[in-house]
Amino acid sequence: MNIYIKKIFFNSALNITFFLLLMIGIQNTSKSHNINLILSETIKMPTGFIVGISFISGSITGSLMNINFNIKK
Repeated sequence: MNIYIKKIFFNSALNITFFLLLMIGIQNTSKSHNINLILSETIKMPTGFIVGISFISGSITGSLMNINFNIKK
């Protein structure tokens, strides 16, 4: 199997697992906050959900980046 397909599959499985654990973990939260966007406000969401989703989206973004540090002259 191609290494890029393995990387995408592993990162997808890991982030789905993080998301499922986040859904299980926030069921008993009582503190909720609104997110102020530029033009509007969102619905009330638990603080842990906001932090968890930002972590997962950063993980997805970081896994899709391909940085080559080998400098060939």
